[in-house]
Amino acid sequence: MLSKRNIESPIPGRYRAAKASAFTLQSRRVPRERTKDRAPKDKERDSSGSGSGLIGSKTQRLERRRFDKPPDVTAPATSPIVMLRVGPQKRLFAAHEDILCASPFFAAHCAAQTPNPNAPRPRLPLQPPSKRIDLPDEQAEVFSCVLEYLYKGDYYPRLRHNRKTQTWELEDADAGVGTSGELGQATATVFHHSARGVILRDTAIYCAAEKYNLPHLQRLALRKQGLHTGIQCSTILASARFAYDNTPDTESKLRAHYLALIVRSRSTFMRSGTMQAEMERGGKLFFDLFVALCNHMDDYTGQSVDSSAVTTHC
Repeated sequence: MLSKRNIESPIPGRYRAAKASAFTLQSRRVPRERTKDRAPKDKERDSSGSGSGLIGSKTQRLERRRFDKPPDVTAPATSPIVMLRVGPQKRLFAAHEDILCASPFFAAHCAAQTPNPNAPRPRLPLQPPSKRIDLPDEQAEVFSCVLEYLYKGDYYPRLRHNRKTQTWELEDADAGVGTSGELGQATATVFHHSARGVILRDTAIYCAAEKYNLPHLQRLALRKQGLHTGIQCSTILASARFAYDNTPDTESKLRAHYLALIVRSRSTFMRSGTMQAEMERGGKLFFDLFVALCNHMDDYTGQSVDSSAVTTHC
């Protein structure tokens, strides 16, 4: 029988993502495709889709590189306006179509609403209706950050590099709410209707970027999340469960971030009554946590326990 747990206390110090990918993207040269001196047989293979499939793989790599970089914020937006209704309250947002199309998710929605140029037009010149996209499951505060990123390449509070200390920090950190001088929970958290509670805002942005296929925004949100301090155990556990519910099983960076955080701060979570309640609810999160703890113990002792004495029954 478990003993009574004390009320959780904020986890001190900074926590970072475990083996997160680099924040800056290294420029890679895109190979030019040969258009001349090609054999007719190669052209037939490319058009028919048979053969080695090298052209298809190159196209996929080029398409992936197109979206795996920050949006271009230098070019002025002159495209048509797209209306978006976000959240259960259907809050209205307006954005330029070219800006939204930096995301494959919105590019597909906009392309589906593009009229057919070969279709017969009405006699009277009517103004074409603006395109509309409904996002009922999204949180308005989270989508506002995504939209700010698409226009400016970052979202508030912006990430900056301190050359003196050679560390990353958030702007306006000295004007934060917390007593440690960092941005407090007022900026770090947000109420999300899907979680039915308060979670870390950067986690919600990371999951939204996963949905909209914005990998650079994912890395940005993951780095920012590691710069917040003074977060309650209940908020971390709710955010971890939200991350597991809104990311595929193949996702590893954000999930590994939470597992490493809980393992490192296990002495604090052991005294948390919320931790006990969450473990009683169960879920894949706690099986992964068990595996992470076993790996941590193996690394600590320098040897693995012989599993021949353990039998499993399916």
